[in-house]
Parts: sequence; structure tokens; C-alpha cells
Amino acid sequence: MKILQVTNKVPYPVKDGGAIACMNLARGFSLLGHQVTILAMNTVKHHITFGEIPESVKELAEFKLVNVPARISPVSALLNLFFSKKPYNATRFISKTFAEELKKILQENKYDIIQLEGLYVCPYIPVIRRNSNAKIIYRAHNIEHEIWGRTAIMAHGFEKWYLKNLSKRIRKFETQIINSYDLLVPITSRDGNILNKLGNTKPTHVSQTGIDSSVLIPNSKNLNHPTLFHIGSLEWSPNQEGLIWFFENCWDAIREKYPDLKFYVAGRNAPPWFQKMLNLPNVVFKGEVADAYEFMNSKSIMVVPLFSGSGMRIKIIEGMALGKPIVTTPVGTEGISTTSGENIIVIANTEGFVQSISDLIENREFFDKISKNAIEFIHENFDNLSSAGALIEFYKKQTE
Repeated sequence: MKILQVTNKVPYPVKDGGAIACMNLARGFSLLGHQVTILAMNTVKHHITFGEIPESVKELAEFKLVNVPARISPVSALLNLFFSKKPYNATRFISKTFAEELKKILQENKYDIIQLEGLYVCPYIPVIRRNSNAKIIYRAHNIEHEIWGRTAIMAHGFEKWYLKNLSKRIRKFETQIINSYDLLVPITSRDGNILNKLGNTKPTHVSQTGIDSSVLIPNSKNLNHPTLFHIGSLEWSPNQEGLIWFFENCWDAIREKYPDLKFYVAGRNAPPWFQKMLNLPNVVFKGEVADAYEFMNSKSIMVVPLFSGSGMRIKIIEGMALGKPIVTTPVGTEGISTTSGENIIVIANTEGFVQSISDLIENREFFDKISKNAIEFIHENFDNLSSAGALIEFYKKQTE
């Protein structure tokens, strides 16, 4: 099949959930013998030159990059708030230049499948309809209005009011997109159910983000046990909120029991105020690490306290694949269908976090059980080629 993936940021380097979800599927499609093109907005925030993409990645897909600023501007946000009914998050990615490039590509190529990676490229559906007969797929990476609604709960003052307003606008925007595509491909069944409640009636296939077991290899040779760690984008507010909660509510009690225990925090783009917050006893801020998997393999217990956000947490999938016992919240495992106490630990309160971490430190048999079961669970349920292959079969049936 000839497949066009359309995305609002270049999925390289593969360092965040959106890029991983897009690139892993492109890899799966390519390895299964399909022809893949990726049309991506090259934004100011995630700008990359074509030459920075390795040849090994270019062999998987043909990349077409279109410069779209998509800057975040307080002035633009305020103007949008008072003079528009559309969510600011969406208007940033509406570009005449991108629409023209999409039109050109569609007129020059005949695709079987056009896969829209996320909500913010869905406004281009009318352009696709006018210039292609391909099936249009909305690949819902998450439920966008839910992210901002949950973030609003944690906020205060004007920020809380603004985020609640933004969440309502995005929900309306998501509802308007419903059924304008031909097929729906959510990343989790939970997200699929929510989109059905919003009105989706199109054929649906849940396609979880797969992992490449040839890259995610557990290695305990240099394991430093016991240690705690967190890795993820530190500019993302749900990660910031979760870590602030953990250090304010759990860390003192844990340090009292284990005064030499260290907590390593890794991730890119941590704002200065957040780095300052991490200046705590036995907390080691690593920033962006050169090799995320090497870093994860060297630490023992992964802590993921999430209270907002939506979709699938790719870092939890990767951590489990590497055999990391993970302590997280119910929000952290949404859509992954894990079993707490068997392949992960899911806790919603301070006491539970402290006790679960203590159990993993003091009971090596329990630690090893969670680690082994986590690896088996991911390999059985999240193999990338199997996921891509099942999606291709769904596409074939829908295009016959």
C-alpha cells in the first residue's frame, strides 16, 4: 500500500510520545513492504534540517518537511481568547503554506491511505477530500480536551479559568472533527470509547504504539539498586505537576526510611524554575541524557506520578519493556491494561507510593517478579510489527 502520514511536527529525533507513535508505525509499515511518505510541519520549536535525519531513517520513509512557525505567543493567545471561538492550540497549526504543499503532493501522487497523526492536522481534511480519493484515517494519539481539562484541575486563578475555557473549546473542536474522516484509529480502547461517546460512527481499529524489541533490550549489568528515577519531557506540565506532587508529599517520608537513596530525574527542556525546584537532598537532575535506554537500564525503580494528560504513556511502555518495576497512578496506565501488583504498581495516594517503593527496595523477590512480568506483558501485547500488521489488515478490508 502507498501510505501518507501527516503530522504537525517532524517525528525525528524520536524523543517524545508523539514522535515515537508516528515513527514506530512508519517503521512497521516499511518493514512490512509498504511505501511510506511523511509530510511534517517543521515548526520553530521542533525545527530540524533534512540533513539531520539519518539515512537509516530516510530508508523507512520519504520525508517532506514544510516550515510552519506555530509559535506560542501570549499576545496571539489573548487575541484568540477574546476574538475567536477556535482553540488556540489548533489555530497555531493552520497554515496556507502547508495546505498548498499537501495539495501539491496529493496531485502528484496517488495514495491508498492518508493517516492524520493527531487532532491538529484534521483541519486539512477538506484539502485532502478535494485532491485525493484515498481513505482518510484519524489516528487519535489522545483525547486533547481531556489533557487540558485535567491540567485545569491542578491550576489556580486566571490560569485555571483559561485552561477550562481552552478545554471546552478543544472538546467542541474534537466534536466537529468527528466522522469527517473515513476510519478511526485510536491508540487505546479507552480513547476509542470516549470518541464513540462524542459521536463517532466510523469503522474503528485500536492500534497501540508498538515497541521494537531489537532496540529495547533489558540489561541489568550496570544496575544501581536501589535507585529511583523518572524520565520524560520536563516541559510537559503533567510531568512537572506529578513530580512536584511526589517531592512535596512522598520524598521526605522515603528519605527518612532510606537516607542514602537517590532519585534521578532525566528529561529535556526543563525550565529554570523547575530545575531550581529539583534542588533537593539526594535528587540528581541529569537533564537530557544521550542514551535514554542506557540511563533507564542503569536505574532500578521508575516513578511516574501522573494526574493529568491523556492517551498512552510511551515511557511507561518502554520502562516495562526494559524490566523496570514502575510505581504510577491510575492516569499513568490508562489504555495499557496492566495488572497492579503483577507487572506494575498502580497507586493513587501518598501512603501507597511510599509503601510500594519500600516494598520494591526491601523485597528483591517482589522486585524481580514485577520486572519479569513487565517484560513478558509488553512483548506479548506491544510488538511493533504485529501492531502495524494488524492495522494494515484493517486498512485492506476497508479499501476492498
